[in-house]
Amino acid sequence: MADSPDPSFKPALLVIDMQEDFCPPNGTLPVPDARSITPLINTLLALPTLPLKIATQDWHPPAHISFASNHSAPHNTPFTSTTTITNPLNPAESYTTRLWPVHCVAHTPGAALLPELHTAHLTHTIQKGTDPRVEMYSAFYPPLHSPRMSDSGLAALLHGEGITHVYVVGLAGDYCVRSTAEDAVREGFVAYVVEEGTRPVDGTGWEGCKREMEERGVKVVREGGREVGRLFGRVEGSG
Repeated sequence: MADSPDPSFKPALLVIDMQEDFCPPNGTLPVPDARSITPLINTLLALPTLPLKIATQDWHPPAHISFASNHSAPHNTPFTSTTTITNPLNPAESYTTRLWPVHCVAHTPGAALLPELHTAHLTHTIQKGTDPRVEMYSAFYPPLHSPRMSDSGLAALLHGEGITHVYVVGLAGDYCVRSTAEDAVREGFVAYVVEEGTRPVDGTGWEGCKREMEERGVKVVREGGREVGRLFGRVEGSG
């Protein structure tokens, strides 16, 4: 007789921004070695132990505030310039964000999910970064909370399905993956970032980024570890 499902462990997979513009050779904001993580992600997508498999896409309008080209010189150099973003609903709340090359503009080839990604296994796709006024690294919501000006609906979807643990993979490890995992912790989920399933924009800062995620409650785990093994039935429950 089969064992009953463990109600304390109902996992979901979050596949973050596996899009052409984030990948060599033709992406406008290519993350080094980004395409190499696709086989592992496809392996996870095929697992029957993950009832929700959700992809995200950056889906920006051309006038998006994070594009360096939408700012005036000399403060409009991609990767090095920054801008301050203010909550449209509360001028007292603001944050500073890095400026980027134009990327993942809605309905363009660069915004498409990679053709080698096994999208037939996805249960949902969420588009984010659609408001030109704010950056949105996290798959949940922008980093503006007083009041929160938008919400992707991801938290409600996960809570509605009784999800307890989220496994986060995709691009980029030090931006959208990190922000998604940290917001997942804030929403009450156990959040794992699978290290072999992500790549950072800034490789030299990756070790520090991982430490900061761990300090915020995210667990950075390895493909061969107990947490991922649990999805394959290799180990008993953990974490």
